[in-house]
Amino acid sequence: MSVSHFDWQRTVSAMNPSNLKQGGMFAVILLGMVCIGSTSAGADDFFTLKGHGGPVMDIAVSTSTGQIASASFDNSVGIWNERTPDWLEGHEASVNVVEFIDSKRAVSAGDDFSVIVWNLDDGTHQRLEGHTAKVMELAVSPDRSLIASASWDGRIGLWPLEGGTPRFLEGHRAGVSSLVFSYDGRHLYSASVDGTARIWEVGDAEENRVLVRNGFGINKIILGGGKPDGEAEWMAYGAVDGVTRIVDIESGKQIYDFTLDRRPILAMAHNVGSARLAVGDGQGYITIIDTANWRIERDFRAAIKGPIWALEFSKNGNTILAGGIESIVYAWPVDTLSAFEPMASSDLAFMRDPSEMENGERQFARKCSICHSLTVEGGRMAGPSLYKIMGRRAGALEAYQY
Repeated sequence: MSVSHFDWQRTVSAMNPSNLKQGGMFAVILLGMVCIGSTSAGADDFFTLKGHGGPVMDIAVSTSTGQIASASFDNSVGIWNERTPDWLEGHEASVNVVEFIDSKRAVSAGDDFSVIVWNLDDGTHQRLEGHTAKVMELAVSPDRSLIASASWDGRIGLWPLEGGTPRFLEGHRAGVSSLVFSYDGRHLYSASVDGTARIWEVGDAEENRVLVRNGFGINKIILGGGKPDGEAEWMAYGAVDGVTRIVDIESGKQIYDFTLDRRPILAMAHNVGSARLAVGDGQGYITIIDTANWRIERDFRAAIKGPIWALEFSKNGNTILAGGIESIVYAWPVDTLSAFEPMASSDLAFMRDPSEMENGERQFARKCSICHSLTVEGGRMAGPSLYKIMGRRAGALEAYQY
């Protein structure tokens, strides 16, 4: 089944508030409750989480507490207690992914080739080393005994959480971009820049079969359907060429296609309770798919400029959290997405019109400002402040962790 052009236009038209008013169906939506951190934050309202000093690369929500974690280009992980972050510092480059292991532990990975396991009570950490290129994705096994890591070295790492020698799965011909365990933990699904999605036997550390051959690189995969204690029924994948497709896991056949004229697909999230699948693309849109009826429920221009790199649902599935080129986590109620302002609506220094700036300002804005500040405080950025840098000894800024 595919979403035809006619069906797509009809779906968008039905979502337009003006059409709802004309039809006499425009109603006040009563909003539920969303848990942020360990306490209730009230109704499912729009909110933002501010504090990072660079683009937000990933977002995680604890399935047990609803707490939010964020990974950023500023080399930091934020663990949010309502609107206040606890910063986890240990990475030496951009943090690409973060996941909760349980209520007491989290794991992150990034461009420094490292996987770091964090104790959330005291901020201590254990570094897992073995990859030879940046790590793009992590998955935690259902029994919390293994961490799987996807790296651009073409390998998948399997790290025992209780310690021991890691195993590495090899078979992809290019960087590995996405991972997810089966519900029972017996299988691991992976996607790669080589355009394939594969299934692995975790116990034997061997490839089971190739599930998808897309041609263009696959950036994200999600599992859904099936029994909670066994295998999923379907896998969704999003790729560099913009395809968003659903395949039957048993047969490998395509069963739905939600591809729109936007590319690449960079982020995906799924909430079982609400039966919603979210897709984020390089042109700043978030598409919400109702997986109970397999239709597009919402299509929202979430970013005026730049891509959607990070997506996650709140614990109850009523709010979608997103990150992109800005240093802010945005959270929108799914039912009223179009009522709120998108991200990146103001001019970021590195995205300003070059003709509006003198040459020196233009060069700093385009090449330096995403990592460096010119203010005395410096902010939480990937690089140290350049305030009064002339004549300053290299590596001498006390407030910066070199």
